[in-house]
Amino acid sequence: MNKGQKLWKKAEKIIPGGNGLLSKRPDRYLPKIWPTYFSKSKGINIWDLENNKFKDMAQMGMGTCILGYANDSIDKKVKNIIDKGINATLNCPEEFTLANKILKYDKFADQVKFAKGGGEAMSIAVRLARAESGKDTVAFSGYHGWCDWYLATNLKNKNSLKDHLLPGLEPIGVPKKLKGSVVPFEYNNIDAFNKISKKNLAAIVIEGSRYFYPSKKFIYEIQKFCKNNKVCLIVDEITSGWRSSVGGIYKQLNIKPDIVVYGKGLGNGYPISCIVGKKRYMNYATKSFISSTAWTERTGFVAANATIDFFVKNKVNKHIVSIGLQIKKGWINLAKKNNLKLKVSEIDSLCTFFFEYPNNDELYTLFCKEMLKQKYIASNSIYVSYSHKKKDISKYLRSCDKVFKKIFQYIKNKKRMKKSDIKFSGFTRLTRDK
Repeated sequence: MNKGQKLWKKAEKIIPGGNGLLSKRPDRYLPKIWPTYFSKSKGINIWDLENNKFKDMAQMGMGTCILGYANDSIDKKVKNIIDKGINATLNCPEEFTLANKILKYDKFADQVKFAKGGGEAMSIAVRLARAESGKDTVAFSGYHGWCDWYLATNLKNKNSLKDHLLPGLEPIGVPKKLKGSVVPFEYNNIDAFNKISKKNLAAIVIEGSRYFYPSKKFIYEIQKFCKNNKVCLIVDEITSGWRSSVGGIYKQLNIKPDIVVYGKGLGNGYPISCIVGKKRYMNYATKSFISSTAWTERTGFVAANATIDFFVKNKVNKHIVSIGLQIKKGWINLAKKNNLKLKVSEIDSLCTFFFEYPNNDELYTLFCKEMLKQKYIASNSIYVSYSHKKKDISKYLRSCDKVFKKIFQYIKNKKRMKKSDIKFSGFTRLTRDK
C-alpha cells in the first residue's frame, strides 16, 4: 500500500468514485499498486507522493498535455496573466483573439463558442443542431461524454454503448422520456449506418478518429445523407483534434463538417473547449440559453492562444506523428521477436497496441505492472506529446522488450491473476475477489 493507494481509499469515502474523472481511477490500470496521485510533473516526467520519478508513456494528462507537462512557454504566459486577474465583471480580450485564431484554421466555420470541458461542449453542439432543425433525434457513433443526450441511448438497450468505448453505463438519472431520442451505429460500418432509422434526424455525430481511420465510403455515405437531408454533421475532435494536424483530423480525412468540437490538448492542460461551426447553427447560441460564468475565465483562453502559436511554430503535429510511428514500429518488431500476437492502431498520434488473446485485460495489467517496475507510467495506449523525444522512445522500447518476454512466458506457462488484481475497462467493478 503506497501513499497514493492509502489516500485513494480515503478519497473514495468522501468523493463519489474517488475523483472527477473515470479515466484516472487506479482500477483502470493497476488495482492496489498504481501510484494514483502525483506531486509534480514536467516534460514527460511524473513524481508520485513518495517522490518516485516515472516517465509517462500512457495518457499524458488524458491527452491534454500535447506539448508536455508544465511547458515553460505556456506556463509563463498564464502566470503573467494571473497577476493581472483571471476574472472580472468585464470580458477578457483573449476570448476574441482565440476565436479569431481558431477560425483562421477552421475555414469552413463562421463562429466559435467556448466552454471548459469536452462533455459540456458536445452538449452545446447537440443543442445547437436540435435548435436549428426543430427535431430531437440524434444518431451517433463513438464516445461523446457523460451527458443526458448521449447516455439516453441506453434507455432503449442497456448495452447500446458497449461497443462505443465504455461498457457498463447505466442511464440512471437520465429522463426516461429521452428514450429513442438517440440512435447508435457502429463506427466505420456502412451497413450499420444504413440499418438505423434516419427519420427526423437533427444531427449525426461521429468522432474524427480514435484507433483507426474511417473508410472513404463511410464518410461519403454519411456526408451524402447529411447534405441531401439537411442534417447537421457534428465531428467530435476532443480526442483527435490538434494532434495529427493543425486543428482537426477531419481535414486529412476530407470530412466536411457543420460543427467541430475541440477540447483536451487545446490548452495544454489548462481547461478549455470550443464549438466551431457554421453560422446557420451557431446563431442559435443567442436564441437557446447557453451560458456559464466559468466559461469566461481567462487562463484557458491565454493558454489556448499560446498553445496554438507554439503548435504551429514548432510543427508539433509532425513531431507527434513521427514519434508515434517510431513507437508503433517498435511494438510490432518486439512482438514478432517475442512471439506475441499483437496489432497496432492506424492513428500515429494516439498509438495503441492490442493483444489478441482471450485474457487481454489481464495481459494489459501485467504490462502496466512490469513497466512500473521499469519506472514507466504505461498502458497499451500512448497520447504522444511534443516532449517525447526519439531517445526517450529508444529507452522505452528496450523496457518493452524485457516486459514482452515476461508476458510471453506468462502466456506459455498459463499463469492467471486474481480477478481483483486485473484492470477494469468498464464503468464500475461490481465484484471484488479478496
